[in-house]
Amino acid sequence: MKICKNAREATRSISVASTEIKNNVLLRIAELLNKERDSIKSANDEDLKRARESGLDRVLVERLRFGDGKIEGRIRSLQKIAALPDPIGQYDDFVARPNGLKVGRRRTPLGVILMIYEARPHVTVNAAAFCIKSGNAVILKGGSEVLETNKALGSIIKNALEEFQLPADIVQVISSSDRTLVQDLLKQDDYIDLVIPRGGEGLIRYVDENSRIPVIKHFKGVCHCYVEASADMKKALDIVMDSKMFMPEVCNALETVLVERNAAKSFLPALKSEADKVNLKLRACSESREIIDAEEATEEDWSTEYLDTILSVKIVDTVDDAINHIEKYGSSHTDTIVTENISSAEKFVQSVDSSVVLVNASTMFNDGEELGLGAEIGISTEKLHARGPMGLKELTSYKFVIFGNGQCKKL
Repeated sequence: MKICKNAREATRSISVASTEIKNNVLLRIAELLNKERDSIKSANDEDLKRARESGLDRVLVERLRFGDGKIEGRIRSLQKIAALPDPIGQYDDFVARPNGLKVGRRRTPLGVILMIYEARPHVTVNAAAFCIKSGNAVILKGGSEVLETNKALGSIIKNALEEFQLPADIVQVISSSDRTLVQDLLKQDDYIDLVIPRGGEGLIRYVDENSRIPVIKHFKGVCHCYVEASADMKKALDIVMDSKMFMPEVCNALETVLVERNAAKSFLPALKSEADKVNLKLRACSESREIIDAEEATEEDWSTEYLDTILSVKIVDTVDDAINHIEKYGSSHTDTIVTENISSAEKFVQSVDSSVVLVNASTMFNDGEELGLGAEIGISTEKLHARGPMGLKELTSYKFVIFGNGQCKKL
């Protein structure tokens, strides 16, 4: 495919571009986002209108929104990414061998990355910025629901690249709504090095099952908070409500709260009171429903990613029971414990096998910007190559470089 061939050719320029040039491009994109915000919002209004007319769910429509707040957020992220150290050309584990050879691992770009994603147009900006800074070319295939917004953003990115004499094909924003295009792209293993899908479980499973190219993925975020009896109850309530209600529609939003039995009678009424204030629906186990008025939870609820103002509630006996529940129903995404018991915290951290595990903090901190990455190109629940929020380093590989002084391996 011409798209993929052009991307591969563009890697020759971006892989050797100086840090200064790459940073200048990012900062110029930020300037253009500010300058062109009215045209961006106008394009986004078209997408929102079309989405509402098509009957798209309210929560999904909100994910499409790209107004002043989102634009300001991307401007800040671009500035932060520009300020981060450039990983390309850096050496890891540089050592001197007994034979005098000096051996190091030099960070290199991955090559060509394909992003397939739904809804959120901020992904277009984040992905472009991370790939430019890490020396990669990227093909961005967003959903048809934000076609006009992505066209506007793609034009801005293209203009910024060309202003600094870099090929526009370093970032290609595909505006076609042709569904067969994705099928064709996933077969281009001669040109594309990595696929990163972002969206619903159906999209990610489709990409995983149909790609000839390595895929970094997370299927869903079934995130938990375990409230132990030793916890400060106010702290626990604040963490649960922030984890659920700050942004209910994102993958690191809380979906199930597990409460130690000895804390249930004090914690659950307080949770119910706060939930009622913000129209948060609780689906609770039978024991919990003896304490609070809530809808009965089904077996399916424990493994459901609601992405909405719904929260499952379950009483457990011990930290081990909480860990077992998370292992059975969780998705290896984000899980937190609220406790004042150091040994319980350590057991939770050691035993819960998720990409991000927190102690006494909201699940909202599984976020690239909060963790010092500037933003993230995705959050991986994989164990190979990258795990958790993916930033610049996660978009690189390495090659061994060996410096010698005439050494030969003589027969």
